[in-house]
Amino acid sequence: MLRSDTATRRTIDIVIYPEFKSFEAIGPMTVFTYANKHLEAQGKAPGYEVRIVSTQLGPIPSDTLMSLTATHTLDDESLPHSILVVGAHEIERIIEEQSEIVAWTKRVALSVERFAALCSGAFFLAATGLLDGKRATTHWRMAEVMQQNYPGIQVDIDSIFIHEGNLWTSAGVSASVDLALAFVEADFGHDLALQVAQDLVIFLKRPGGQSQFSANLTSQMTQASGMRAVQEWVLNNIDQKISVSLMANHASMSLRNFTRTFHKEVGVCPSEFLEKARVDKARRLLSESGLPMKSVAFKCGFATTDQMRNIFKKHLSVTPKQYQERFLGT
Repeated sequence: MLRSDTATRRTIDIVIYPEFKSFEAIGPMTVFTYANKHLEAQGKAPGYEVRIVSTQLGPIPSDTLMSLTATHTLDDESLPHSILVVGAHEIERIIEEQSEIVAWTKRVALSVERFAALCSGAFFLAATGLLDGKRATTHWRMAEVMQQNYPGIQVDIDSIFIHEGNLWTSAGVSASVDLALAFVEADFGHDLALQVAQDLVIFLKRPGGQSQFSANLTSQMTQASGMRAVQEWVLNNIDQKISVSLMANHASMSLRNFTRTFHKEVGVCPSEFLEKARVDKARRLLSESGLPMKSVAFKCGFATTDQMRNIFKKHLSVTPKQYQERFLGT
């Protein structure tokens, strides 16, 4: 028999509208559903009641062939524990069309325990003025637009998710899952969040301060073939003692010209790309092997384990050991 424990049950409202990003609704919904299944397996009552909310009842078309059925409409009185507003592709147009959601957000956002705006959904919060003077993140493609349209916000694209008080914002689409796992961990503990993450075959929870960009993704985005060739060379030889000077030599360029060109074409300086490449390799080794820290550092080109630790904390906000523990549950 399930233990009745309505005091700990959280109602989660996921707010959608026509053309919403389906994954941003389905991802968190799946996390909360799996959390309920594990709680029930432990003889406990479900921890979450998830509701789909919109400006009207019935099927709401998404950005894919799928629609979700809104069972509740926007309400100022019967507020849930947490609200998640999803994003959309043409968010500037959507914000104008969904003025009712913007006005509702302004009225209720500060009255719930957690109000989260996912990916480009952060524009709903931005439009209310509630993020002025605060840090926030969004999908990296929309960061510049957000900063231009809402100069009062401290836009930080180098984070997976950020929360200021009860207001949460998350980065690219998949970060909605990271944010939902963070909610589960805060509500019911590390072990339950880990069980859900293992079911979904994903890292337990990328720390909120982790960058949206990996070195591999950055190299794929580079248009200039010469700079992309240097990046590929770095990724294929990351265990070596590579320096920015060696990268410039590989490109047959002077150090000054290479540094300027690399930053212009890639968007980050060579040293930052090199650090991220080493961290990416270390992450894979830590999650896939039981190698000692010293061996991981050596295989990733770090001079010492202390250097690896410092750079890990800089880019991921956790130490290598903490990363491994979060991923493997050790």
